[in-house]
Amino acid sequence: MSYLCDIGPIVVEINEMLRGLRKWSKPERHFSGLMCFPSITTKVYKMPYGVTLVISPFNFPILLTLGVVAASICGGNTVVIKSSAKSANCTATMKKFIAEVFPPEFVTLIDGGHDVADMCLEQRWDKIFYTGSPKVGKHVLAKAAENLTPVALELGGETGNWCIVRKDADIRDAARKIAFFKLCNAGQICININQVAVAEEIAPEFLDALKSEFVRQIGENAQDNAEYPKLITPQAYQKCSSLADAYRDRIVFGGRGNAAEQRYTPTIIYPVGADEDIVCSELFCPLLPVVPFKDGEVDAILDVIENREHPLAMYLFTKNIRWAERVMRSVQYGGGCINEVCVHMMVKGVPFGGVGHSGMGAYHGEWGFREFTHASTALKGSTRLNLSLREHPYREKKILPLLRLLEK
Repeated sequence: MSYLCDIGPIVVEINEMLRGLRKWSKPERHFSGLMCFPSITTKVYKMPYGVTLVISPFNFPILLTLGVVAASICGGNTVVIKSSAKSANCTATMKKFIAEVFPPEFVTLIDGGHDVADMCLEQRWDKIFYTGSPKVGKHVLAKAAENLTPVALELGGETGNWCIVRKDADIRDAARKIAFFKLCNAGQICININQVAVAEEIAPEFLDALKSEFVRQIGENAQDNAEYPKLITPQAYQKCSSLADAYRDRIVFGGRGNAAEQRYTPTIIYPVGADEDIVCSELFCPLLPVVPFKDGEVDAILDVIENREHPLAMYLFTKNIRWAERVMRSVQYGGGCINEVCVHMMVKGVPFGGVGHSGMGAYHGEWGFREFTHASTALKGSTRLNLSLREHPYREKKILPLLRLLEK
């Protein structure tokens, strides 16, 4: 699982960059247009920003660090990395790797806590890329604003990612995929499902299928299974456990933990109203609230999603592809899937990024190169045949024929 989610994708990402960089970095050539005559040619150069700061999270410490670093290097920048203190072992390994591969003036990794991150943010950078929570993202953006430093933010979303399962969905397929994704990293994924809205016409059958899939994929006692991921800190475990206790009377599956190992079972909470606190914030843990709705009133669920902060991801399960595509092209979100989960971020050539409280900017492949370069336009002029339109005095007989020509 670690290779599938954290190591393998970065290998694919780097290979894509190696194959595409020559094409992406080539100056674009444009016709200057009649308005600019006698200039014929204008070029757009892809310029590195300069010195970049990459602040990475704990949940996928390899992918979400080196993936961004690769994009920055691809754009011709130097990089200072501030990786998470919560994933200390991975940070130590990456620090050793970076020191062996890159001269320190090209790429350097700094470890430490929030005080070190704040120290970094006090410096002046040419570009900052932060991955993490919206709360810290606001802090990063405020510090960057002091020097008008351009920033890319990859955030989890203030109110979490929705998954909608309609009554015509393939219930077994939806349950299998949702269970897999919720088990992955114990829910500590920015694009993970925060809550599932299920058509009440199929809710009992869906819940049974979801329970069966959790048991099939991880066993009945996930909290004691060494293959099941831990919550990152004792504080994260306690937060998850306390929230589960607050909804103890509606837990229909799971609800057990192993504090010593910091593992908490995948936990289904049902029924939950769309306006309850547990579905109004990002959980980042294996708790899964299930919100029932009448299938004929699915637009009410979409209204809830649209009236909250934009999610980083959205997932729809239905056989009505026409409806699903209409939703996907009209609701504001980072990215998502129809009848699938999470794999949209593995597609080559497409951007990954959020909007509003789920982020700004995008990366992966060519989009990462674009994020870490500035497009500079340079027109090539001429010393001959300059238009008199650009000079005083302006007389009607002189400019009207030229204006009519340029308007065509």
